[in-house]
Parts: sequence; structure tokens; C-alpha cells
Amino acid sequence: MTEDNEDFLDEELLDANSIDAIDIDEENKGLYEHLNITVDKKQEPLRIDKFLLIYRQNSSRNKISQTCRAGNVVVNGTAVKQNYRVKPGDQISVLLAHPPRENVIIPQDIPINIIYEDDDLVVVDKEPGMVVHPGFGNWDGTLVNALAFHFEQNNQKSDLDRVGLVHRIDKDTSGLLVIAKNEYALSYLAKQFFERKTKRLYWAFVWGNVQDDEGTIRGHIGRHPKNRMQMHTYEDGSQGKHAVTHYKVLERFRYMTWVECKLETGRTHQIRAHFKHIGHTLFNDERYEGHTPLRGVNLPKYKHFIKNVFEILPRHALHAHTLGFIHPTTKKELYFESPMPQDMADAVKKWRNYLEN
Repeated sequence: MTEDNEDFLDEELLDANSIDAIDIDEENKGLYEHLNITVDKKQEPLRIDKFLLIYRQNSSRNKISQTCRAGNVVVNGTAVKQNYRVKPGDQISVLLAHPPRENVIIPQDIPINIIYEDDDLVVVDKEPGMVVHPGFGNWDGTLVNALAFHFEQNNQKSDLDRVGLVHRIDKDTSGLLVIAKNEYALSYLAKQFFERKTKRLYWAFVWGNVQDDEGTIRGHIGRHPKNRMQMHTYEDGSQGKHAVTHYKVLERFRYMTWVECKLETGRTHQIRAHFKHIGHTLFNDERYEGHTPLRGVNLPKYKHFIKNVFEILPRHALHAHTLGFIHPTTKKELYFESPMPQDMADAVKKWRNYLEN
């Protein structure tokens, strides 16, 4: 069961109804099609390696470039290189020598931080940089591969392709996830997420000094009218879906603010889009232009300092801090807290030191 949730990996950039079949020419016979899309009519020109990287977050730019160099990325029936610029209406197909492996989970001995486990579920504190589920360009090295190995070593059975993931957080977001071990647990937990009955708080670092100590951001969230890789806040409700984010300031760093967020709704990139809308983009969030120093501050010392913080915290600063839910079997409430990950904690120390000096 899925929901349109901040925790889920990005929803498809294109409408499913726009996906059409692509005729594969003779030289590509024997290859298997792993991706088949028709580019949205509002898409701005963009290098195909960047387009595919954002379209499939589980991949890497190097792997996409290798696929292009091998002639396995086909646009309008012709193989293209990684610098090809995607245009509206382009038909893109990715062809590989092996069948798609979405349904094949390879157990791998990868360290993961399991903070709770019983016969029905597992709660994991995910490190930043770990992909949750295998996908195009990243068929292994994911949280699901690690869990498959863990279950195998403990003689447990869990069909992680049909059951397991109740919700997801993207690669660069750290924090808490619950994974079901059976169909009943999956359905019971998924219903709580769908009905917003779970207790979840996020920690985020956002650019600038947020004016109010507490507040609420309201505004429909839908695709950006020009940058189709971003979500956009439509304050007038003309497009997108209703979204509400409550926040509380935890600490101020003059040029950056540490906030706690509670989602009343759970739209894709809700925290990222809402805070960008009010002028406080997530710190080092490259997709939402949060990966450059705050505008209007031209102090050389400040710019050098920001560069150092980016090196300490090389991702968008978002952490799933708490997770509470009713257990599917015992019906008792379970509640977990994840401490601030090391990269964010180091950034906080550096900011405090910078302001003191």
C-alpha cells in the first residue's frame, strides 16, 4: 500500500498515461527494456544523464553515463550520449543486457542499525546515503538487501517485494523506518500511515532566520510549472494537493535555523517545497537551490565557513527524528527517537563555534 507521502521516494515525474511503447531497432535485439517513458510536455531542456538521475534517485550519474556510452539509452529510436538534451515529447528507453530485477532481492551483508525487532516488524534507524529499495541503476547495496540478509541469517521469511516497506525516506534523508514482516502487519501499519495516526517529527536545517518561533505553512503542492524536477507550493490552491506543515524553531544560527516539523498532510517533498515557498530552503538541498551560500551575505570568512559546513554535511539537512505507532499484534503504542546523525550534529557544533567567534 502506498500513499502520497513526504517519506516515499519521489512519485513518477510523468503521468502514467503518457508512457508509450517504443519500437526497438535491430541492433538492440536481445536487450531488455528497463525504462520506457514519454517526456512531459512542460519539461525544460536538460541533459539526459541529469534527467535520468533525478527521475530515478536510486541510480548514480556514473552508472547512467556508462549506460549512455554503451549505446543503451535510446531517444526516439536512436542511441544518445549523456550530453543529449531531453525535450518535451521525447520517447526514452533504457535497454540493458539482463532482465529487470525489481522483483529479485539479493541478500547482502550490509551493516544497518536495527533498534527494535519482533515477530511482526523491524524498526531501523537509516544512515544518510543509503537507498531504501533496489531500483534502476541501484540493484544492490540498499536497505532492503541488508534486511533480506538479516532475515536469512536468522531463519526468518519475509517477501520484501510484496510486504515489508510501509513507508520510505529518500537516499539523503536519515532516520526512522518501520518494516513489516507479514501481510497482516503491513496492512495494519499502512492504515495508520494513511490515516495520519503515526507520531512522526522531522528535524530540518533551513536557510535564513525564520521569523516566528512557531508557525504553520499552508499551500497546495504540485509539480513546478517550469522545473519539473521540483515540487511547487500553490498558495491559491489552483493546482496540486492540499498540504499543511507545522513547525517549531529549536535553535537559531543567524544565517540558518534548526526547525522541528510535524506534517498534517504528507505530500511529496512537502517539507522541502513548503520551506522554499516561505524563503527558507533546506540547507544544502541541491534540487531546491539550497546548495549555495545565503544571498546577500558577502563576507569572505562567511563563504569559506559555509564551504566547510557543506563538506561536513554533503546532503540536504533532513532527519526523521521520531516514530510512534500502534503495534499490529499487541495493540500497544511503540515510540522511538533517533538522535541527530553525526553529520548534522557536527554542522551544529561548527555553527555554534562560528557565532561565538
